[in-house]
Amino acid sequence: MNELTKVIYNCRKATYLIDKRFIGGITFRETVELRIHLIGCKVCGIYMEQSKRINEMVRQLLKSEKPPEIKLDESFKEALQAQITAEINKN
Repeated sequence: MNELTKVIYNCRKATYLIDKRFIGGITFRETVELRIHLIGCKVCGIYMEQSKRINEMVRQLLKSEKPPEIKLDESFKEALQAQITAEINKN
């Protein structure tokens, strides 16, 4: 398996790079690898959007004096889980 194939099909590494990017930054090579992976993987794209939103919410909570109560609708969570499961099962 060549290096490009490893990048394309490695969701575990992609999610690691997504988290690393939000925490402290990634190298140029890691940025390229992540972009290549995200072109073909919608599940990791969803993960990146969720991580981005979670990080933004945490920053806002840490800045505010009284944290807002945040709850997701159960039907939204179920629909999101079904979408993620369907995308995972495609691969």
